[in-house]
Amino acid sequence: MEWFVADHAWLGRAVFLHGLAALYVVAFVVAARQGPALIGSRGLTPVPTFLRRSGTRRDGLRRAPSLFHLHWSDQFFLTVCWSGAALAGLSLVGVTARLPLGVSMAVWLVLWALYLSVVNVGQVWYAFGWETLLCEVGFLAVFLGDASTPPPRLGMLLLVWVLFRLEFGAGLIKMRGDACWRDLTCLFYHHETQPMPGPLSWFFHHLPRPLHRVEVAANHVTQLVVPFGLFLPQPWAGVAAAVMLLTQLWLVASGNFAWLNWLAVVLAASALPDAWWSALLPRPVEEWLVPSRAGAAPYPWVVAMVLLTALVLVLSRRPVLNLLSPGQAMNASFDALRLVNTYGAFGSVTTVRHEVVLEGRDEQGAWREYGFAGKPGDPGRWPRQLAPYHLRLDWLMWFVALSQRYAWPWLPRLLRRLLEADAPTLRLLGRDPFGGERPQAVRAVLWRYRFTTWAELRATRACWHRERVGDLVAPVTLATAEKDWW
Repeated sequence: MEWFVADHAWLGRAVFLHGLAALYVVAFVVAARQGPALIGSRGLTPVPTFLRRSGTRRDGLRRAPSLFHLHWSDQFFLTVCWSGAALAGLSLVGVTARLPLGVSMAVWLVLWALYLSVVNVGQVWYAFGWETLLCEVGFLAVFLGDASTPPPRLGMLLLVWVLFRLEFGAGLIKMRGDACWRDLTCLFYHHETQPMPGPLSWFFHHLPRPLHRVEVAANHVTQLVVPFGLFLPQPWAGVAAAVMLLTQLWLVASGNFAWLNWLAVVLAASALPDAWWSALLPRPVEEWLVPSRAGAAPYPWVVAMVLLTALVLVLSRRPVLNLLSPGQAMNASFDALRLVNTYGAFGSVTTVRHEVVLEGRDEQGAWREYGFAGKPGDPGRWPRQLAPYHLRLDWLMWFVALSQRYAWPWLPRLLRRLLEADAPTLRLLGRDPFGGERPQAVRAVLWRYRFTTWAELRATRACWHRERVGDLVAPVTLATAEKDWW
């Protein structure tokens, strides 16, 4: 079956699957560590409440398939998360690839089903494009084969199709969105106002403005022109993929976008020809990634691959129509299983950065600031490199600073949990100024942040300058923090 085999993609497939397994580990660990406080039975948006509002079990399974429609408990949720992390870890170290084909496929299918179950009850905390992207590529991974079967040409093309939609959709949403993308000025602001700046974002922001224009123009070429090169014969498809891979690494260096950029990296890596990987990887690593190149393509697997391709083509209709639509939606799913989706980000770019700072009042009447693990707070605290780890609360706080409509109903509950000194909630933060004790009152304060200048950095060693705007939420106490007080 020469037509079925992509002989140039043994290493590309292996790199992709190992990279995907690593990101699965991160995703499941994030869910286990943050999930109980965010969506647990006493979480900020409890899953039991969400399930009750989803209608009957049958309705819930139809609209958002999840194991948790069948059973929910906080312990069961943690079991799902840690089981997923363990299976992904086995795949990362190569165990899954060495299993018989049917068992290997079953492992990847279980990983996909477990993570889809989490995403479909994750509510606002999981409403990000990289969640859907992980579900989509995770399903495709089920059919890519094990170490003893040849890489399927159709399967590798389906990965390319995902990468094309990811990049081209992001490019179109920019050109149709904020005028600053068309006049090449968006990066005058983006590095400073993005949701989660990284340790190099300050330096990126202070690059000369002509270079910022070049960055935007290069982004347009990478997202609107280069993706078509993915469908050319090798090595030209590899050249297009390499351009995208390097661009994604540039984005990794300039900010924190969870595993979005890293998923794009592993997708692009799958399109690089084996000759390139052989030149990049030392022989021991190459042999570890691909322990065997023997074996044929079992007929049932070939049939399954053909049926999957037909399914993806049918389900691609609505995402393609969305790409062509002037009202293009960002990061949307068109089927309950999130098999074929549409992507895009930053159709608009904010020019001013506001941050919500949470404070508690001590017994002496002084206000103390809670620290977050990732988002800006103390002006002297330099941003951290966090991606692919995802701090969900920190990200949602960025949206609250844009509009209070993003805060309901979880921000009032967050403030109440701080008043109660709730331990799981406090673990979502980077610093508790009360050391686990209860504050007398809490409030949410809105600040205007900007990066310091070179002169200010030399004088103060602080990367941020901030000015208070006012209270977003006035001080509340346990006596006044009723369920619907805000």
